[in-house]
Amino acid sequence: MALAAELTLSTTEQRDAAYHLHGYTDASQNVKTGPMVIERGEGVYVYDNQGRRYIEAMAGLWSVAVGFNEPRLVEAAASQMAKLPFYHTFSHKSHGPLVDLAEKLVSMAPVPMSKVFFTNSGSEANDTALKVIWYRSNALGQPQRKKVISRMRGYHGVTVAAASLTGLAYAHNAFDLPIAGILHTACPHYWRDAQPGETEEQFSTRLANELEQLILREGPETIAAFFGEPLMGAGGVVVPPAGYWAKVQSVLRKYDILLVADEVICGFGRTGNMFGSQTFGIEPDMMVLSKQLSSSYLPISALVMNDRVFEPVAAQSGELGTFGHGLTGGGHPVAAAVALENIRIIEERNLVDNAAKVGAHLRTRLEQLANHPLVGEVRGVGLIAAVELVANKESKAPFGKPGDLGRMVNGSMALNGVISRAMGDALAFCPPMIITSPQVDEIVDQFEASLDEVAHAIA
Repeated sequence: MALAAELTLSTTEQRDAAYHLHGYTDASQNVKTGPMVIERGEGVYVYDNQGRRYIEAMAGLWSVAVGFNEPRLVEAAASQMAKLPFYHTFSHKSHGPLVDLAEKLVSMAPVPMSKVFFTNSGSEANDTALKVIWYRSNALGQPQRKKVISRMRGYHGVTVAAASLTGLAYAHNAFDLPIAGILHTACPHYWRDAQPGETEEQFSTRLANELEQLILREGPETIAAFFGEPLMGAGGVVVPPAGYWAKVQSVLRKYDILLVADEVICGFGRTGNMFGSQTFGIEPDMMVLSKQLSSSYLPISALVMNDRVFEPVAAQSGELGTFGHGLTGGGHPVAAAVALENIRIIEERNLVDNAAKVGAHLRTRLEQLANHPLVGEVRGVGLIAAVELVANKESKAPFGKPGDLGRMVNGSMALNGVISRAMGDALAFCPPMIITSPQVDEIVDQFEASLDEVAHAIA
């Protein structure tokens, strides 16, 4: 309360600084400066409480596929709210929107799937996946088979188990994470981590061999599953190198290890196909879905599983009398109705094709900046991309401390009317899938101006 007394609550920013603890924010800095307060959205643009307009080059948090003011989603929410504002799925209960959504997700999955379990966020869905995997191992009489493998720089959420799967230090530091039984293997970032003279295929082979050696060291009979994003998002928009997923899947099949595809960012068109698993030839046993599932208009997520996963779980629940897991808001009827309408819009308006076409234009424009002194690498696929910033192109060294350059350019972009996200020294681009090529040009023009401003400032 002493903090609140020191601030004059005359502006929204000051009130936020007084009372709000933000996620992924320097809390001490927010107390001093307050946040950017966004008041409304329109298409690919958002407006702050001072009337300034920004093109939202991150679709919020990788998630608003259909733009920020889609009336059909508003109507879907209002209509369902008036009809059935809430119901649960415990003890043999369900409701129409959820039945329709479960059927839709199974039917559109890129590989044969069987059942869907609904949660509220990607983090909860990944936690659920881990619990289901452990439950399944017990059902199969393999109680020792509980370890799971994810990757350095992978991102799977922030709840206790999901944050443990995440392979980023900021999700672990001071939280006493990761928990036991979570292993991490190498990040497949060819530009950063390949050895001199190593081709993409050779790099992929080396990483697959390292994965196999990890499995053998731990004991294959103790490894239950591998978690991976088709394309790594929050870890820097890392596009897997040639041959990577084929080689990894070969290792997993050899040792009968489940594959969980975290499609939270990649799903529903972001990579130029409906799912990232299609883009990269992945055949998962489980898929984790969220974000663009509802364009994040309402919280909803889903864990989709095949019969290889479901059948032992169902048998175990029969022996125990129940599957003792569930969430009050999981599969909320209003969120489910919005998700169904959101998927219809994506399909009717061919937004997956638009993501592929406009995304190619985005990468072309960004690649034209490759000779800029601050640009180290341009990478991406579909309508998601990143530019890695460096102070020295040859050594790939950062300017000052790692992340300084990213923060500077990201701040300049905001002043120039573009919201991006700095992941260390990588700037991410993941706009709504309704974006046009001229709007992409607006993003890249302001990004180039920001690069020039920062280059001049540090010269």
